[in-house]
Amino acid sequence: MKKKKKSNRVDKLLELPKEVYSNEPKIVITGFDELIIENFKGILEYEEFFVRINTYIGIININGYNLNLENMTNDDLKVKGKIESVEFERTID
Repeated sequence: MKKKKKSNRVDKLLELPKEVYSNEPKIVITGFDELIIENFKGILEYEEFFVRINTYIGIININGYNLNLENMTNDDLKVKGKIESVEFERTID
């Protein structure tokens, strides 16, 4: 597992958010129709009703209907559709 390292003093001075200098995922949910995940490793499963995303600290399970992956880059991913639930599986402590 690679971690981006910087001095804590510099991070605090520049007021950088933790997700910028670490591999921890950031999840933004907008209503029940859109979810954005930053800092993900890969897509484990993708179906119209279920998406499993691997991150550096665990797996994110998204359940719903008409789920589509949009605006995917190396660092972030947007899931659109009727999101019913989001579950987390921690793989490291």
